[in-house]
Amino acid sequence: MSTMNHKIQKSHGAPSCLYGLGFVGAAIYFVSEATGFWMGVLGVLKASVWPAFFVFEGFKQLGL
Repeated sequence: MSTMNHKIQKSHGAPSCLYGLGFVGAAIYFVSEATGFWMGVLGVLKASVWPAFFVFEGFKQLGL
């Protein structure tokens, strides 16, 4: 008789949901500020790393 081990994974949906909302908001902001097509593409790329910008600006404001 074979024993099956079942692992239970907990879903942590709130952080990924916040990241997704942040991505959409950042993409809208960066694309709306773009002056051309390639700046819009760069805006989407910036939106994918928005947490890094957020932390960087926070540290800059704190003088760290």
